[in-house]
Formats: sequence, structure tokens, C-alpha cells
Amino acid sequence: MNDVKVVATNRKARHEYFIEDRYEAGIVLTGTEIKSVRAGTVSLGEGYVQVRNGELWLYEVHIAQYEQAGRSSHDPKRPRKLLMHRKEITRLQSSVQERGYTIVPLRMYIKGKLAKVEIGVVRGKRQYDKREVIAKRDADRRVRREWKEFERG
Repeated sequence: MNDVKVVATNRKARHEYFIEDRYEAGIVLTGTEIKSVRAGTVSLGEGYVQVRNGELWLYEVHIAQYEQAGRSSHDPKRPRKLLMHRKEITRLQSSVQERGYTIVPLRMYIKGKLAKVEIGVVRGKRQYDKREVIAKRDADRRVRREWKEFERG
């Protein structure tokens, strides 16, 4: 069984979007980038994925420069190619074009020796949706608290 070590999660995505579907993609990295990923210096907050010429590209993901690299380090925000099967890329492209979804990175992790990115097909939340989710979470928390009090005494 492959060992999975989560390096970075996009917590903002769960707040800003409804996640419709999830996919796993490989990511093409340089030597200094994979060392930085293994060190956990990754930020997915502003990241997004686009389909260009039948290929998936990851934009605006910050992978910090590797300190021991010296001058031969990488650009922290360069576009990075994602690796998926052609059928999956076609399915993603059609859902973005036809239904107006967006593709964002949800988390980055090391699986075995390889770096992987979990990407999500998402739909943006309106302001009232966000307030509704917060209100429901608070209500659930209040009910759990009341239930604990009831069970105790």
C-alpha cells in the first residue's frame, strides 16, 4: 500500500465553492520543486487549473524556492503541467465549457515517491450560500452541545 503524506490543502476552496467532483493528477516538477514540496512549502490558496491545447496546467500555486539550491532554483509561481488520462481531460474540459464550472487544486500530497494533486470541479458559492453553511454549522454545534448537556444530567 502506498504511503500518502498530505503536503498542502486548499481550505479556502471548501468555503468559496461547492465541490462537484474530484480527480487525482500527477504533477511535473523540477528537482528543486520536488524538494520544496517534500519540505511542505506549498500554498494552493490562489491556484486554478486550465485546459490548454488538450493539456492541464496548474497556475498561481506557490512552491517556495529550495534554500539549498543556490542560484539554480525555480520560479515559485510558474505554470506546471498536470498529468491525467486523455478521457479525463476531455471530460473536465467539457464540464468547464458547457456548465461553467472551474477547476481548482484541493490538496497536494506525496503518494509513494510521486507528487500528486487532487483537483476539484467546483461551482462558486453566492454570499447567501456561505452564510447558510455557517448558520447550519453553528446550529449543528449548538444541538450537539445541548445533547451533551442533556445526556449528562
